Amino acid sequence: MSGKGPFRTPARTGRVPRSRKVLVIGLDSAPPKLVFEDYLVSLPHIRRLVEGGLYGEIESTIPPITIPAWTSFVTSKSPGVLGFFGFRNRKDYSYDEIFIANSRSIKEDTLWDILSREGKKVGIIGVPQTYPPKPVNGFMITSFLTPDTESEYTYPPELKGEIEGLVGRYVLDVEDFRTEDKENLLHQIYDMTEKRFKVAGHFLKETEWDFFMMVEMGPDRIQHGFWKFTDPAHKKYSPGSKYENSIRDYYVFLDEKIGELLALAGDDSVVILVSDHGAKKMDGCININDWLVSEGYLVLRSKPQGLMRLEEAEVDWERTTAWGWGGYYGRIFLNVKGREKEGLVEPDNYEATQDEIAGRIRAIRDEAGRQIKSRVFKPQEVYHGRYVHRAPDLIVYFGDLHWRSTGEIGHASIHSFETEIGPDDAVHDEKGIFVLYDPRKNKKGRVDGLHLLDGAPTILSLMGIPILEDMEGKVIE
Repeated sequence: MSGKGPFRTPARTGRVPRSRKVLVIGLDSAPPKLVFEDYLVSLPHIRRLVEGGLYGEIESTIPPITIPAWTSFVTSKSPGVLGFFGFRNRKDYSYDEIFIANSRSIKEDTLWDILSREGKKVGIIGVPQTYPPKPVNGFMITSFLTPDTESEYTYPPELKGEIEGLVGRYVLDVEDFRTEDKENLLHQIYDMTEKRFKVAGHFLKETEWDFFMMVEMGPDRIQHGFWKFTDPAHKKYSPGSKYENSIRDYYVFLDEKIGELLALAGDDSVVILVSDHGAKKMDGCININDWLVSEGYLVLRSKPQGLMRLEEAEVDWERTTAWGWGGYYGRIFLNVKGREKEGLVEPDNYEATQDEIAGRIRAIRDEAGRQIKSRVFKPQEVYHGRYVHRAPDLIVYFGDLHWRSTGEIGHASIHSFETEIGPDDAVHDEKGIFVLYDPRKNKKGRVDGLHLLDGAPTILSLMGIPILEDMEGKVIE
């Protein structure tokens, strides 16, 4: 754990409020439109929280990706402070060295660090970026980013036996959500969710806790796997599929599981329901490196013979201005002289090169010649903190995130409609859900201006713990 750091009092009155028990239920990728509008009438337990508390859309991080988003929620620190901008990140200024952001990458205090120091009992289940598990004043079960259940995925280690005695083989994640075997995928998602909630219910009931947080990955997995069956606006939608109600049916099941947890949490506990980002239909993929080649920014010594990873291609780095990475957002890196080994871009021309490439990205059209309205961010304009230099040189939301970025090179066009890692129907959206239900307060209704950074200070305030002075969010009240 990192050091304590300076503190400030959370309450506007200048006094620390009496401590409350707080239960946080995270639903990865749950979108406001589905939860607050389309499905709410079929979700009695979630509806009770929404109608009895404060709720609204919550803005995610830039980028709206599981990592860094959940870690921003539990630290109240933005990506430039945290130092990671996705699962994969550049390790240095070489062309191929990366690191995977895990718990060892987090240098800031998390909620469980702070609460453990303050003597509060914590229970953590499935929160991304908790592997490998660290000691806490309570227990921790790591997330889908854990290699497998043969790894040490609990703290304390002996908890693993208790979990497996309860549910058999614990499911950290589905085997592959980018698959055409939809029946098997559905089975895996329900099995994963059933087991996670059974474990959560067991520890809610059997352990002493002040703060309990779990994150369920099921919403993300079912949306990526089944969105095209449920959204008439999706390019691949075909009416009458037997999977047409698959996402709705899963949320109904999820609501039942949430109801079971609420019954165990106690009538006086504060309940927070939150997602790290939303979801929406995928329109296609922009093959970022093929586009950079077509624009003259990425130069190859020989034409690829079929699809390949950029690392396998013969890049002429001395003549290359930029290269890119794939993902739900695009990452472009400039080949800067004095920074990269074979840099080309003069440091004095850095921002001009950013602007030039960004302008051309905004002009990209779809396969039919229609504008897709891409957005491009410069790291120096959207980030602050000691790790801004680790960020991509351009952060790209192709088609306002409706288009994914594909990193492989050798496509016949800059457009494609299958990802390099399998079928995927949905992309991420910038807005997630947030619900704060406090049975002691009569504050109800929709609230605006919420951000994931507000999560940690709000929870600390509820629990009577001083807020770290360098936290970036505000208390939601």
